Amino acid sequence: MNTLNPQQERAVNHVDGPMLVLAGAGSGKTRVVTHRVVNLLKIGVPSSEIFALPFTNKAAKEMRNRIKGLPDTFILTSTFHSLGARILRESIHHLGYKSDFTIYDEKDSLDLLKSCVKSLGYKEEKGMIKSLKVAISNAKNDLLKPSEIGGDNLSVSNEVLKDIYIAYEQKLKEYNALDFDDLLFLTVKLFRSQNDTLKYYQNRWTFLLIDEYQDTNAAQYYMAKLLAGERNNIFVVGDPDQSIYSWRGANINNILDFENDFENGKIITLEQNYRSTSTILEAANQLIVNNDCRYEKKLWSALGVGEKIGVYIANNEKEEALFVVEKLLKLNKCD
Repeated sequence: MNTLNPQQERAVNHVDGPMLVLAGAGSGKTRVVTHRVVNLLKIGVPSSEIFALPFTNKAAKEMRNRIKGLPDTFILTSTFHSLGARILRESIHHLGYKSDFTIYDEKDSLDLLKSCVKSLGYKEEKGMIKSLKVAISNAKNDLLKPSEIGGDNLSVSNEVLKDIYIAYEQKLKEYNALDFDDLLFLTVKLFRSQNDTLKYYQNRWTFLLIDEYQDTNAAQYYMAKLLAGERNNIFVVGDPDQSIYSWRGANINNILDFENDFENGKIITLEQNYRSTSTILEAANQLIVNNDCRYEKKLWSALGVGEKIGVYIANNEKEEALFVVEKLLKLNKCD
C-alpha cells in the first residue's frame, strides 16, 4: 500500500457499493485493480467470490500473472466472452441448447450466412455476406431481435436482413452452434429469462471488477449490471477520453451514465501519470479538453518537463508510417 498515491489508495480501500475509477492514461489502473483484490482478500472476502473482467485476453493474462503471486489464491479472471462461454456451458440447456455446443469462427459464420441466403432464394451480391455478418453482429451486441433491427447502409432491404437473421439463428440452434456474439447475447437472454439461474451467478460472484469500461457495448453492460444485482458491488475502471471502439459497438454512455445507472455510485479520478513527461501531458490535456462528452480531469506528471514535442505533417498514411519506422530505426541505431 505504501506504493500507492492517495487517490489510488482510496480506490483500493473501497469495499461495498458501486465505484467508477476514472483512470487517465498511465495512471496505474492495473496496480489499483490488483491491490483492490488483495484488500478484499485481506478483509475476508473468499477468492471464489471475486471476478475480474479485463477487456482483452492479453490484459487478462497480465492480471492473472500479477494476482497468481498471492499465496493460495485463485481469482477468476477472464474477458466478457470467456465469461459468457463459461456460463453457457453450465446453463445453456435452459435455452434449448446442449452444453457441448460448437462455437463458430468467422469463416463458419460466413459460410452459414451464405447457405441461408441461398436457401431463401436471394441473389448474393458482392460484399453482401460480410455486410450481413456485420449487421447481425451489431444487432446481437445491441441485444436486438430480428424484428427490431434496421438495414441502414446495407446493400439489402430491412425485410431481407430480418429474414436472413431469423434463418441464421434457426440454423445455429439446429446445429447446436453459437457464433462469437452469442456468447454475450445468449448470456443476457439467459439471465433475463431465468431468474433462479441469474441469482445463482449473482451469489457465486459477489464482487465484480471491470477494466476498460468505456469500451463496453450494450450486451456487456447488461451482463455486468445483471450480475451485480442488488448487492451492486461493481468496481469499474475506465476513461471516456480513451474510448476508441465505437465502430464495433462500444457505447461511451455506459461510463458517462455510471452514477445514474448504479445508485450511490462513487467516482475517483486518477490524474497522476507515471509514463509521460509534463510537456506531453499538457499538450494532451489541451487537445482532449475540447471533447464534449467527458469527465473533467487533468493529467500531471512528476517526471519533469521532458523534450519538446515535434510535429511532422505527412501527405498520406504511407508517408506517415515510413516516417515513424525511420525514427524507430534511428533511435535503435539500426542500419
